[in-house]
Amino acid sequence: MAGALVLGVAAAGWVYWRLNDNIRGVDIDSALGDNRPARAVTTPSGTASAAPPPTGAVNILVLGSDSRSGDENRQLGGGDSSGARSDTAMVVHVDAGRTGATVVSIPRDTLVTRPSCPLPSGGSSEVAHGAMFNSAYALGGPVCAVKTVESLTNVRMDHFVEVDFAGFAKLVDALGGVTVTTTEDIEDEDSHLSLAAGTHHLDGTRALALARTRHGIGDGSDLGRIALQQTLVKALLEQMSTTDLAADPARLYRVADAATGSLTTDTGLDSLTELMELGQSLKGLSAANVTTVTMPVLPAPSDPNRVVPDEPEAGDLWESLGQV
Repeated sequence: MAGALVLGVAAAGWVYWRLNDNIRGVDIDSALGDNRPARAVTTPSGTASAAPPPTGAVNILVLGSDSRSGDENRQLGGGDSSGARSDTAMVVHVDAGRTGATVVSIPRDTLVTRPSCPLPSGGSSEVAHGAMFNSAYALGGPVCAVKTVESLTNVRMDHFVEVDFAGFAKLVDALGGVTVTTTEDIEDEDSHLSLAAGTHHLDGTRALALARTRHGIGDGSDLGRIALQQTLVKALLEQMSTTDLAADPARLYRVADAATGSLTTDTGLDSLTELMELGQSLKGLSAANVTTVTMPVLPAPSDPNRVVPDEPEAGDLWESLGQV
């Protein structure tokens, strides 16, 4: 019995170490300093020994990228060591009480004023007017992406989460796939997806292809892809809420390993303990209480293939998130 207990503790310790070691952290706060929008007010915690999960509003910038090189990412359409793109950007605003959330997608083709950003190689970039939104990540990684979003929205990003191509596909597979319903046929040679209108259960590779599909739906713009991504996000939330992972420890480990293995976060979430605390605080959040929207945009006067924020509607949207 003593031997079994020791082995059990050792196994649990190894699992924690493995999952914790998977996560990569970036110190956003130190890189950006204090010249940022104010933080949301959080609910005071109780005593240190019995502190409840936080319940204040929280804003999380979620990026889907091909920034990690490797065979798996390249096979799935990712980048290589010579560059990186943030193909998906969503601001997830969780309301105070953490039982409702709004997911705001920012089109990657949006022309913005990109602020001066600290560069990984040292020094800072120049302010750039009329720059494509996703150029911020390519230029200065997650630090510049966060600063650009905060400059665009005037909303503080409390956390940052980046998920890579291969990790997303593995997570969907670990969950047993995801069921989505499309309203029109999809034929996209670039994402290699052929899908008839209707309800489909997709594995990780096909779910990723759906998230990347652009030319096979609507007018071929990024707005059509965003609509598919929002459908996929809600389907994944529904899948996770109806999957009893606690009853299958092996499957729970596969899901946790896939999730943490694909993750880059700010240093406020770069440990398993911190991620579990965030997850605990969101246990009352259901897919039915998640609203998905896209930042209001208009065709850019300088380039019909680009968009610009539609004001004052875009500003009103960001302001409403800052007040909730």
